[in-house]
Amino acid sequence: MALFQNANYDFIKWRWHAIALSAVIIVAGFVYAATRGVPLGIDFSGGTMFVAEFQAPGVSEDRVREAVAGIPGDETVQRYGAAGERRVLIRLARVPAAGDSDRLQEGARRVSAALQAADLPEFQLVDQRLVSAAIGEDLQRRGVYATAASLAAITGYLAIRFRPSFAAGAIAATMHDVLVTLGCVALAGYDLTLNVTAGLLTIIGYSVNDTIVVFDRIRENMRAQPGEPLASIVNLSVNQTLTRTLITAGATLLAVVALYVFGGEALEGFAFTVLVGIVSGTWSTVFIASTVALRCARRIHRAGRREATRP
Repeated sequence: MALFQNANYDFIKWRWHAIALSAVIIVAGFVYAATRGVPLGIDFSGGTMFVAEFQAPGVSEDRVREAVAGIPGDETVQRYGAAGERRVLIRLARVPAAGDSDRLQEGARRVSAALQAADLPEFQLVDQRLVSAAIGEDLQRRGVYATAASLAAITGYLAIRFRPSFAAGAIAATMHDVLVTLGCVALAGYDLTLNVTAGLLTIIGYSVNDTIVVFDRIRENMRAQPGEPLASIVNLSVNQTLTRTLITAGATLLAVVALYVFGGEALEGFAFTVLVGIVSGTWSTVFIASTVALRCARRIHRAGRREATRP
């Protein structure tokens, strides 16, 4: 990272280009979601869940996933329990039927038939449950409430710790990360699930932490250089913390990429969400947060000068 030890890049100069690029991604994602709809995962839309225990070891998730791929609707397959238990969790989209018992029986029949047709080892369904649409709607509300509560708590904390202009910059950067990530999730075709919601909550905390580091440095430089223009102080502070920002983002990216590649289908949506959020969080820390804070500070300063010149 020696390249960034004495960095002197003019980030403020390129702020509008960065904002334009972010706006394009956000608009594209939401246009795509508006025209094609937002696909909800089984957690939110409801469905049936089965746990199959195989008598012989060595049955991979990919083989089970290929076996149930012919069942209409979306399905999720993941390892369940310890590896020695030879259990696989299979979740299917809601099956239209008269009642809960009929749904479970119809889903169990389809799963059993698909696994038997794939010539897999002998198995038995050791557990089967129904996730109703009402439960899915409740999970949707809880996910929205959790995200809104996180943003509200962060807003209150920043308003107390920093001046209003800094708090506005941090909130704008956080909202930017959420919107960019949702846009990329929609464009990538991932379902909106509890895992994706957990990823959004993760990047909210990550983004705010990264932004606070830059704002702390801005506050220190403002005290050390009281006569320096705010734009110069913001640019200096971003350059001074650039090495820390890139090292933190790079180390986190390595872990998330490993999770995305080796975590399996069950964690793919979560890993992709966090992966996009890390890139977006670094981008917003450098360009969005500082730009909004600078604009708000200038407006507050101009308003104060106008108030002081009034007769």
